[in-house]
Amino acid sequence: MKACDKAKSIDRAVFCLLLAGYTALMFLLFYRQAFGNPDYYHSDIKAYILEMQGLDSGYPFPYPLFFKLGALFHLLIASPEAAMAVTLTFLNTLSPVVLKYYMGKTLNRNTDGFTDKKKLTVDIGISLFVFTLFFVSMLFPPEGIYLPGIRNKYVGVFTPNPFHNATYMATRPFAIVAFFLFGKILTEYEDKPSWRDNLLFGLFLFLTTITKPSFTFVLVPAAGLIMAYRLIRGGFHKFVPALQLGLCFLPTFAALLYQFFGVFEPVGDGERGIGIGLATAWKLYCDNIPLALGIALGFPILVLILNYKDLKQDTLYRFSCQLLLVSLVELLFLFEKGYRLQDMNFSWGYMHGLFFAFVGSAIVLLRKTITGEGNKLLLFAQWAAYAWHLACGLWYFKAIFQGALYY
Repeated sequence: MKACDKAKSIDRAVFCLLLAGYTALMFLLFYRQAFGNPDYYHSDIKAYILEMQGLDSGYPFPYPLFFKLGALFHLLIASPEAAMAVTLTFLNTLSPVVLKYYMGKTLNRNTDGFTDKKKLTVDIGISLFVFTLFFVSMLFPPEGIYLPGIRNKYVGVFTPNPFHNATYMATRPFAIVAFFLFGKILTEYEDKPSWRDNLLFGLFLFLTTITKPSFTFVLVPAAGLIMAYRLIRGGFHKFVPALQLGLCFLPTFAALLYQFFGVFEPVGDGERGIGIGLATAWKLYCDNIPLALGIALGFPILVLILNYKDLKQDTLYRFSCQLLLVSLVELLFLFEKGYRLQDMNFSWGYMHGLFFAFVGSAIVLLRKTITGEGNKLLLFAQWAAYAWHLACGLWYFKAIFQGALYY
């Protein structure tokens, strides 16, 4: 066996071991949420189990993929609770697989000239790092220490990894693929458009939409603004490739239209629809939004400050920042009217924005660490910030895993 093939085999073995451990851990979490007392394992999974069986859950869920897949597993597994836990585990386990593939593909461009041993070290490092991204959380102090205006660890601050929300977790593997594909498309669609990439992007955007549309509510306006800006700046000379890419959004638009009528149409005398107001929903749970932003985004903010020049050079990193900005604007200014106001459902798009801000920032930091660029002290500061988010995330996961409320 060649040295490079041996190195790849070792990396795959390490990743598979990590994936097996992660899968077992997440299955136990979902199993406890499905079978456990909802007063301790609080999540929406009980309603999802009813929806999967075609029973009245009390909520409109006009995104069928998750529930149809659950019903398929239910044919093989007698218990609906166990079938739901398996469905969630299956979808959730796909996320580190696709993230490892795309992060490896992105970062391995910087390992030309490395020895096989050094490449193996990089690959294993990426494997380890991928799994940490699924545990980072907002920052929070030890119990008993009050942060001004911050009432809860999670509610009003938010996290890239809301372990209590099954549909967010289920949609993420498709969202990850759509994110990386569109990041690639942005570098080529005007001059060398690829129908293959465009169609794959359209497919995975559609899949994430019919699993839960929260990521789509962020990506579509971000993509639309970017494409419109480029089209206008170029004097509409690139109209045809922009149109070709735009056609790939049509299945998603059809799904969104169907979902809109399923969720926002008036029911009885209740007020429904989307309203506009400055932090109308957010202020229900947080009295210090700037601080909430800081403790949710400490690592990405530090990376941005220390690597702002990368915004011009790195399309994927810039796109992650644009996604975050759009998600933040939506959370600040949009809310659902009526009884859904308190649900603060635009926060789900913001949490997708948080997750991809961490992904984009992590790629920048890993690239500079691999290539040895930049000041070592500044690199250490960024790694320390990331480690802080990870330590809080592991503590937060441990609490939820043991039955604590997510608040």
